[in-house]
Amino acid sequence: MTILFNHTIIAARDKQQSASFFTEIFDLPPAEPGGFFLVVRLDGGVLLQFAEPGIEFPPQHYAFLVTEDDFDNIYARIRAAGIEYSADPQGKLPRQYNTNHGGRGIYFHDPSGHYLEAITQPYGADTAT
Repeated sequence: MTILFNHTIIAARDKQQSASFFTEIFDLPPAEPGGFFLVVRLDGGVLLQFAEPGIEFPPQHYAFLVTEDDFDNIYARIRAAGIEYSADPQGKLPRQYNTNHGGRGIYFHDPSGHYLEAITQPYGADTAT
């Protein structure tokens, strides 16, 4: 059996603001209108569909595996924009990135309060045999 992740809907207070933030930080093409959504295309045919549900929603966590070069560029854009970031999800290690799993990782928030994470190695990569 083959199962591939195709898309998810990301609730936003302002879908244009959230989609633009995401595409700018991750250096992606601008979001495209797609019915009710603003759609951001990722590698592998994965879609992020930003929507304004019109209700309060809890923050979610979205983690993205990136290359070392992309991490350097993402990290530089976060710092240049003055976005708060941390090496840990609780924010106890501010203005740092981690070296977990044999790579680097960083946590930060999008304009709707979602927890975003950029990592250069998947979880458990340092324990794989």
